[in-house]
Amino acid sequence: MLLHRLSQCSRVTLRTWNSHTVTRAASQGKNARACPGMPARRHWSNVPFLTVPLARAHGKSFAHRSELRQAKRVVVKLGSAVVTRGDECGLALGRLASIVEQVAMLQNQGREMMIVTSGAVAFGKQRLRHEILLSQSVRQALHSGQNSLKDMSLPVLEARACAAAGQSGLMALYEAMFTQYSTCTAQILVTNLDFHDEQKRRNLNSTLHELLRMNIVPIINTNDAVVPPPEPNSDLQGVISIKDNDSLAARLAVEMRADLLIALSDVEGLYDSPPGSDDAKLLDTFYPGDQQSITYGTKSRVGIGGMEAKVKAALWALQGGTSVVIANGTHPKVTGHVITDIVEGKKVGTFFSEVKPAGPTVEQQTEMARTAGRTLASLDPDQRSEIICAFADLLTEKREDILAANKKDMEQAVNAGRLSPPMLKRLSLSSAKLNSLAIGLRQIAVSSQDSVGRVLRRTRVANNLELEQITVPIGVLLVIFESRPDCLPQVSALAIASGNALLLKGGKEAAHTNRILHEIAQEALSIHGVKDAIQLVSTREEVEDLCRLEKMIDLIIPRGSSQLVRDIQRAAKGIPVLGHSEGICHVYVDAEASIDKVMKIVRDSKCDYPAACNAMETLLVHRDVLRTPLFDQIIDMLRTERVKIHAGPRFASYLTFSPSEVKSLRTEYGDLECCIEVVDSLQEAIDHIHKYGSSHTDVIVTDNEETAEQFLQQVDSACVFWNASSRFADGYRFGLGAEVGISTARIHARGPVGLEGLLTTKWVLRGEGHTAADFSEQGSMKFLHENLPVPLPLRNTN
Repeated sequence: MLLHRLSQCSRVTLRTWNSHTVTRAASQGKNARACPGMPARRHWSNVPFLTVPLARAHGKSFAHRSELRQAKRVVVKLGSAVVTRGDECGLALGRLASIVEQVAMLQNQGREMMIVTSGAVAFGKQRLRHEILLSQSVRQALHSGQNSLKDMSLPVLEARACAAAGQSGLMALYEAMFTQYSTCTAQILVTNLDFHDEQKRRNLNSTLHELLRMNIVPIINTNDAVVPPPEPNSDLQGVISIKDNDSLAARLAVEMRADLLIALSDVEGLYDSPPGSDDAKLLDTFYPGDQQSITYGTKSRVGIGGMEAKVKAALWALQGGTSVVIANGTHPKVTGHVITDIVEGKKVGTFFSEVKPAGPTVEQQTEMARTAGRTLASLDPDQRSEIICAFADLLTEKREDILAANKKDMEQAVNAGRLSPPMLKRLSLSSAKLNSLAIGLRQIAVSSQDSVGRVLRRTRVANNLELEQITVPIGVLLVIFESRPDCLPQVSALAIASGNALLLKGGKEAAHTNRILHEIAQEALSIHGVKDAIQLVSTREEVEDLCRLEKMIDLIIPRGSSQLVRDIQRAAKGIPVLGHSEGICHVYVDAEASIDKVMKIVRDSKCDYPAACNAMETLLVHRDVLRTPLFDQIIDMLRTERVKIHAGPRFASYLTFSPSEVKSLRTEYGDLECCIEVVDSLQEAIDHIHKYGSSHTDVIVTDNEETAEQFLQQVDSACVFWNASSRFADGYRFGLGAEVGISTARIHARGPVGLEGLLTTKWVLRGEGHTAADFSEQGSMKFLHENLPVPLPLRNTN
């Protein structure tokens, strides 16, 4: 069957498009309206083979990248630089194979894929050079009697001849590659003249629709063997002339009513100035009215187009109702998924859109935040403190507005039914929560007095050469949080206190609450003219796209589910991520623990706020505690609190009728559920925590001080407690005022991260014309490296 199908594919390929021979389509389309140019409004009712329903009504291009997932019919244009090798002789087989795999995958998903390809000239050049070299070596051997290749020179190869020699080989290669994915292909060669002849246009259109109907990938190219040189300024009004494969792809995309045109080249996309210049910035989105504000660089190493030709073709296609993305198809790190990433709506290349957003882009927001953040960092400590206090006052003054917005979010979340009870609890705000937030903000205001610019170390390097290490802001922070609007004022206050710019991305379930809290934050910042230092990302940005802004964002702090944190850690290739992916906290009840302490700590650790990341998830019990009144009281208390108990393997083995056995000892329940497991010793408890814990918070309950100290020293977690609830692992309870999160990382910051965790340092050296040569063997100076006293921080006592 496979051989039969391949033979059918071969026949379709051999009977390729020829405007003089396809008569069936011509007869079927003879009553269609003739038009010399591209009509302003396109009607395709006379196309007989359009049986595959489109995902949307064609006529308007997609307004946002996220809508590209709906694209049904996709044209992929492969530029010469993508298809050919660096030496321009032969094809880049690795890149081509990767592109074929992506196109085949999308085709098998039910999309209709078309390829406009270059490469025939390069393929033919390689083939002809090989033949010429072989011929010359034979002739030289006959004339000289030796097989010497000295003084051999290659003639200049004419492009049309190369195209004629390379077309068949290029198509055979495509066919062989697509066969690996059980995908059939067909070759179509066109010239500009074919589009000026109405009959030929109809034949071409009918042939393409028939191929798509049969689930065949058309591979289209200009017939470079016969194509005349391009004529300058030959475009007709409303019609683009076929000068190169860019214009061909645009023309075909519009003719075929394609949803998306992906133009792959050797540049990342469209820049606001020539790529390679110091200030060049990649444009994520390009709007038709912006073409006057950009300049173009040189053309690529191969091909006859250039970025100006690509933009012109893209704008023409956009006007015709086809969305366009220009992207890099040669980068080794992204070529393997560039096409699928674009179709999935990810931020790759430059997206052409007719709909310009009302507000700034996320890149512009980040630039605004960085600029204002530097001004914020330069303010006096009293000024930053004043901003935070004003923020706290506004939380109280505008309590009713905040609660009204939160009520709207809660009603929408309940009606949608997508949030679990713990998530709904996090989403909810109350007067008590707002009062607690205001108190925490005022604590931060006090602690911010000596945060930025604090001297940590002073050294006299040599006479009149003094070195200082001082605290400075990290830069631009990106905080991503889910359904917990109380996070916004906490993180904002910490950013203000530490002089950091802040980019906030909240969950859509808290959109109304986040919006009003952000407005309040900016109102407080306006006191000293730094309103833009905190930005709320409200555009349709995907989290993964934000994580790619490595040149603009200095630190990412996720606040949400373990899945969110893991996704961000995976997506953030070049930006450090501060946080923890899971909160699997343990409470270990030792054999020498008192009943009162155990009951209070276990109840509080599990039941105070089960959804919190510092809630107990596993209760470890020493074997000697089993079958004692203490253990019975623990079980009765948990049942009274309606905690669902899962038995660990050891615990289950002790029971005749046990609760449901735990599926995994590494589980974060986030609800009124917990696991109970039995251990034989303190060391076994420690080993269990290291194996199944998440290095977040772990607790021992015991009256034996020696046992407790051993636990505190050996357990390698961010927070380790003795006779205290795991719920104390919190920035507010630690006296930090608030926290941006809890970090289980090994460097920079660990545990609840407050103000100190948002600062880094820089070195300041003050000299009087000192040079390194002064300290050489022939120099006149010597290093002293004397430690100098550090000035005490000045605290505001008002």
